[in-house]
Amino acid sequence: MDIRHLTLMLFLIGFSASSAYDDTWTIQVSPEVRTIEGYPAVLPCSFTHPTHTLHSSMNVVWRLGHARTSTVLFRCSSLNGSQQCETGPDQDQRYRLEGNHREHDLTLRISSTGLQDSGRYYCSVELPDQLHANYENKMGTRLRVEAPPRILSLSIGGSADTRLKALCQVQGSPLPDVQWTGLDEVLDAVNEAAPRSQEAPDRHKTTSQLLDIQPGGQYTCTASNPLGNDQATVYILPPSPEMSQINNTRHDTLTVPLLLGLALALKLLLFLGGLGVLFIKSQVGSKNQDHSNE
Repeated sequence: MDIRHLTLMLFLIGFSASSAYDDTWTIQVSPEVRTIEGYPAVLPCSFTHPTHTLHSSMNVVWRLGHARTSTVLFRCSSLNGSQQCETGPDQDQRYRLEGNHREHDLTLRISSTGLQDSGRYYCSVELPDQLHANYENKMGTRLRVEAPPRILSLSIGGSADTRLKALCQVQGSPLPDVQWTGLDEVLDAVNEAAPRSQEAPDRHKTTSQLLDIQPGGQYTCTASNPLGNDQATVYILPPSPEMSQINNTRHDTLTVPLLLGLALALKLLLFLGGLGVLFIKSQVGSKNQDHSNE
């Protein structure tokens, strides 16, 4: 094989590879983006397309979630080669296109993120002039919004007549660890299992229960994760003397009738016993008198 045939073969192979690449739409995204609650998040997305494709009109769409459960968060349209991608009147202003779609950059910016923004995002390109022309990266981008622990509530449940328990509800990402202490002693608690699914609405919240707490005790709930910690303390008042007197009065109110009833029953028994003794004596006396007469 001479040099001309070899050169022609390499050219054809290169042309075929280039043609195959040019006939493919590709969407490039970052697998994961992290930010802290209250700060913005930037989700990179870019695309390539076949060189012969005309896309003077296009729609840019960002969704949270996939398939039927997805929610459209951002949508803009660029018609007739316009350099502007116009959004609708109902577009949430927290979302805006950071990149230039005409330069194949669909990067999305989310301002003032919250824990509810965590999830998997998908960017896509729609071509209105072509039927069913919708190109999307199937893996998406995982957005993780992190937040320091925050104690949402600290409350007391149950009653003194049954069992008192303390409830501490905390929030944070990563999900905080919860520890209870009382008088500088670490106490055992029951922690509610966190939702396993990353899409669960309460995946950043958990509740810890401290059982069998006692009046007059002081209990502290501490929540911590790598971003910090939060702490709250509850003090359970002991029963007041007035309440103790009321309880004693109630007890006496129940006890006195019971004692009176027992006393009356005892007197009745003694009375009946006395009658029985008199009856027996009278019977014995009658028998003795009969024998005397004989």
